[in-house]
Amino acid sequence: MRMGLGLAGLVLAPVAGHAQATPDAPAARATGPAAKAATAPAKAVPVDPALRALIPDAALADPVHWALDTDAAHQTPDPASLPDDTAVTDAALAVLPGLTIAWPDSFTLPPITPLTPDPDIASLADVVHDAGAALDVAMPRGGWRGPLGADAVVNHVAPGIDLVFPKGTVLPEMDDLTDRFVALSSLRALGRGEDNLAQLSRRAHDDMALLVQILRIYGYYDAEVSQNLVGLSPLADTVPKPVAKGRGAPPPQATARFEVVPGPRYRLGALDLGGVATSPDRAALIKALALKSGDPANTEAILSARARLSDMLGHIGYAFAKVGDPALAVDHEALTADLALPVVTSGKYQFGTITSSLPKFINSRHLQRMARFRPGQIYDQKLIDDFRREVLATGIVGGATITPREAIAPTPAAPGVADLDVKLTKGPEHTIGAQIGVSSGEGFEVDGSWEDRNLFPPEGMLRVRAILGTREQLGGVTFRRANFLKRDQSLTVDASVQYQTTDAYNAYFASTTISLDKQSTLLFQKKWAYSLGVQLTATRQLVVGSPADVPYTPYVIASLPLKLAYDGSNNLLDPVRGQRIAITVTPAISILDDTRSTYVTTQLDASAYQPLSGALVLAERVRVASINGASIDALAPSQHLYAGGGNSVRGFGYQDVGPRNAYNTPIGGLSVSEFSLEARVRTGLADGAFSVVPFVDAGMVGETPTPTMRGARYGVGIGVRYKTNFGPIRFDIGTPLNRYPGDSRIGVYVSLGQAF
Repeated sequence: MRMGLGLAGLVLAPVAGHAQATPDAPAARATGPAAKAATAPAKAVPVDPALRALIPDAALADPVHWALDTDAAHQTPDPASLPDDTAVTDAALAVLPGLTIAWPDSFTLPPITPLTPDPDIASLADVVHDAGAALDVAMPRGGWRGPLGADAVVNHVAPGIDLVFPKGTVLPEMDDLTDRFVALSSLRALGRGEDNLAQLSRRAHDDMALLVQILRIYGYYDAEVSQNLVGLSPLADTVPKPVAKGRGAPPPQATARFEVVPGPRYRLGALDLGGVATSPDRAALIKALALKSGDPANTEAILSARARLSDMLGHIGYAFAKVGDPALAVDHEALTADLALPVVTSGKYQFGTITSSLPKFINSRHLQRMARFRPGQIYDQKLIDDFRREVLATGIVGGATITPREAIAPTPAAPGVADLDVKLTKGPEHTIGAQIGVSSGEGFEVDGSWEDRNLFPPEGMLRVRAILGTREQLGGVTFRRANFLKRDQSLTVDASVQYQTTDAYNAYFASTTISLDKQSTLLFQKKWAYSLGVQLTATRQLVVGSPADVPYTPYVIASLPLKLAYDGSNNLLDPVRGQRIAITVTPAISILDDTRSTYVTTQLDASAYQPLSGALVLAERVRVASINGASIDALAPSQHLYAGGGNSVRGFGYQDVGPRNAYNTPIGGLSVSEFSLEARVRTGLADGAFSVVPFVDAGMVGETPTPTMRGARYGVGIGVRYKTNFGPIRFDIGTPLNRYPGDSRIGVYVSLGQAF
């Protein structure tokens, strides 16, 4: 027999001359003598003419009216004149001559004598009872006496749910099939707590239908599944025992066992792919489909192939291609299923122009700058998807819908042109942010900011920020034009005034910075990043511990900070694998009175992350920096290199590692070397949100431009990370192993994100 079948997203393809089945109720057309007999019309029965002559013509014309047309029917009796029930009954019986049976109230039935049980049947019942008890011992869950036999394989897939297969059954998808069944099972989802036997039976019946459907997904169209509930107590043991007041008898506990005979696995027969057969890109499309005759008739594999084919069509220029729902025609005699997948290619296209629905908000020219494609390039849906993500990453767009529109129809000689209509929905443009941090050496700090991300369209952001802390106060204004001249490139102009006090120096700053950069963001992490800047700073600084009569020293510093970074990690704030490398080179001129000093600061930062198991990540970091071209006395104290603190050598205070002067004040140096090692261990607390992080840090500041670890300082400690939607919150406690005289024994650091 051959029939059409649709399952799990498949629709039916009519097959001429064959029976069809729907996804929910597969059925076959019945044929044969029994079916013909059931559907044949009834034959007329001949009537004797003599009998027909005895029937009045009025009865033949209207039988109902004739039957009711009597004298009694036309008279209304007086209720008072009616006799009692007994009289009516006697009167009714009196009109039946020859009736000699007494009325039921006047006689008594003889007693019923029970039959004696047959000795053979009684002994057979004892044998069955003993055999059932033996099976219950062999299978403690209540025993299973299904048609597959006692040597069948029983899989306990969930509490109270067993799947039973014939011995020797091999299913390549056994694990996936079992996992899917358990995940969708009504018995497992709704539990068995206080349900009665009828409820358990109904859910088991639903699960049986589910199991049949899952088997068909994997190509087992002849699978047979039956179910029973086993493990119930015998009738004699079901008498409710006394229970506490207000509580009912304990519910029956049973195990639902599903006996599964998968049957043969069907294979794909003929493949009908519609317009693919006539497409000039037929070879590429068939390769993307990755299905052929003889493959298992797996519904999931078919749906995945459909998705791959649709993606490939959009990738190679078919902007308006349509791929319909697949349909299977199942042949139960040949054990095959023919696949019909309707495909309409509609021709190839090139990219045209981009049109914005909100030109005063983000104009079409700016949108084109954000796209990785240009007009005339072959249409590619993957580039459309990337374009949409970039539009959403601006932070000012709440939603974006990109729809291709035919501008020029394709011809056999040339592709058509598809313009893009971009429908934008405005998102929140204003942001008020705040951040609180505390650490040893750096003190308590509150950062606040307000910004309008599109004050100067398109993507012209203005931010006002302030810092209030025990060791730093700052006020600043920043203008930023995102996607400046090209995608992902930003122009930033920043101006700020600041007062900072550290263990090394106190300083006032007024600075202006202009930079052109490409940086990673929380929404769009980039492999490569760079920054080219110009910075001008006027500052007055004083070394901590200087005599009271020593004034602040003024400096004017001009620098060109240049940075190139590679990020191969898998996450910006919480990486678990990959590497990061960044090189920063900053040529600078420092003017002190009439003395000019020219120097170059070079810094290398690198980190790596290795997952050693599902719950353990090993992280390493190294930093090496050097200043060449000037002596340390010619540089402002803020330009020296320092080590120590929450992002350096933990356990030591901020800038506290390195050489010190006569006042025990850190003076920094011309080089720095740092190393860190962490073991990030994820716990099971709060669904894995908490991690424990033991760490060890080392670092040293040198008085020469050559980095050194001579006299290095070491800090060890342990931290806790709490994972949130916006990144981990870090809490670290460290202690120095070889601290300086007067240094604290404990360092505490709290911030957002990992230490590196």
